[in-house]
Amino acid sequence: MRILAIESSCDETAAAVVEDGRNVLSSVVASQVEEHRLYGGVVPEIASRRHAEAITPVVTQALEQAKLTLEEIDALAVTYAPGLIGALLVGVNFAKGLSLSTGLPLIPTHHLRSHIASNYISNLELKPPFLCLVVSGGHSHIVMVEDYTKMKIIGRTRDDAAGEAFDKAARTMGMPYPGGIELDKVAEDGNPLAFKLPRPVVNDAPYDFSFSGLKTAVINLLHNSAQKGIELNKADVCASFRYAVVDCLVTNFLKAAEDLGVKRLVIAGGVSANRLLRKTLEEECKNRGYEFYMPDKSLCGDNAAMVGSQAYYEYLSGNTAGTDLNAYATMSIE
Repeated sequence: MRILAIESSCDETAAAVVEDGRNVLSSVVASQVEEHRLYGGVVPEIASRRHAEAITPVVTQALEQAKLTLEEIDALAVTYAPGLIGALLVGVNFAKGLSLSTGLPLIPTHHLRSHIASNYISNLELKPPFLCLVVSGGHSHIVMVEDYTKMKIIGRTRDDAAGEAFDKAARTMGMPYPGGIELDKVAEDGNPLAFKLPRPVVNDAPYDFSFSGLKTAVINLLHNSAQKGIELNKADVCASFRYAVVDCLVTNFLKAAEDLGVKRLVIAGGVSANRLLRKTLEEECKNRGYEFYMPDKSLCGDNAAMVGSQAYYEYLSGNTAGTDLNAYATMSIE
């Protein structure tokens, strides 16, 4: 089954053709990073306008790259939640129009479920059930993936997402957007034990995260030092902060796995590209005898290949939509 998938939830306009949920025939991504970098973050109005400009050529290129015509496509898929509402609407309305004009079935696909599905492309042998740590700029969840379309949230952030904390700390240090990527690079040359930063815990929910206090702690460290005229080693600050965030993520994730008796662990989302997170979990899982899977770094960010992968399983479970499909800024992965 060949699915033409569309993704426009934030600042990447993407389209891909995926066969049977695992074989990527094409994947095209038009990024807006350079433009949003001027403002230090994503400007929703600009993102929506750029999606409207890019979506037709991106979809056309995806079909050309796959060497297919619309007549050779079996279904259409689109990210409809969660994300920036204006950005989502561009993709949803384009997909609805294409479905109406071609008669192809339309598969509404959840953005976070798609991030998890990126692992099906990178790891062809991977099948549910498994426990997944989904970490990105807007989300930090521990999800029990019972089946391809049946999921249960085990833990989540109570405030900031891990990616958001990375980006804001990086911005305070004068790093360009997207700061989390730059912070990860700089941290490679620093001492992770140079600065002692807090590890916030949620007393009544051992699997939940809280990154707001940790983010504030590093920002206060930077501001206080600047006010006193003390120049801190940027690499050491980055390494210490990255170590603290990853420590929180890994500790809760492994605790959930141990308590639930799950021995197949997966990571997904933009922050799953973080070097320390990948290395730490790989080592910890090896020591515990757990199976560990992670997506290829090229699939960690937003893309349409992951949408096409998840859409295949959504279709098999009977999840299709009509022209009344709407976009939603928030929606549980469950």
